[in-house]
Amino acid sequence: MIAGAAHHARRPSRRAVLPARFYARDTETVARELLGAVLECRTADGTAAGRIVETEAYLGEHDAACHAAAGFTARTAPLYGPPGAAYVYFIYGMHWCVNAVTRKRGEPSAVLIRAVEPVQGIELMRRRRGVRRELDLTNGPAKLCEALGIDGRHNTLSLQVPPLVIRAGASVPDGDVVVTPRIGIRRAAEWPLRFAVADSPYVSRTPAGFPRRPYAR
Repeated sequence: MIAGAAHHARRPSRRAVLPARFYARDTETVARELLGAVLECRTADGTAAGRIVETEAYLGEHDAACHAAAGFTARTAPLYGPPGAAYVYFIYGMHWCVNAVTRKRGEPSAVLIRAVEPVQGIELMRRRRGVRRELDLTNGPAKLCEALGIDGRHNTLSLQVPPLVIRAGASVPDGDVVVTPRIGIRRAAEWPLRFAVADSPYVSRTPAGFPRRPYAR
């Protein structure tokens, strides 16, 4: 076990799946409250799951960094769908990223899952990723999709029904949450919409000099 990691985070979650109403709220609220929840994906190879330790909020058509800034297209259509659906997209011609759609139908927004702490199917994750060090398995949005077996087949699926679900997890106190700008974007780059578990070694690397502040409701 990694030093400092919570003992509860090392066990597969048997908690209830988060209902659609959980996602039908402000995107920033959902992004923060997804910390501690468990992302689980079932495939023919087995089940892999991880405790969410890092998220980013993308707020809709007025957010230049959100895909919905382009309006309604074939690619962005899932963002306009029901809250609690998966939005899975392809980047750089090689990687998948998974998001949870938020707010009401027709209000395009989502939470990007940026990093998880492995809790189930760790050997399966290692085979998929081709790396041994546990800290490197899921500390980034593309890495976690590869490790958990998430790809375009999961796009638009409900996050309340397997194969892809998010389960309730152990809550993360506000004092353990840090907020920074989003990573790897050029537009609206200064918006403080990245939420992370402050002491988690599974969070992706924060760029040097990035402003950080404690979370405050």
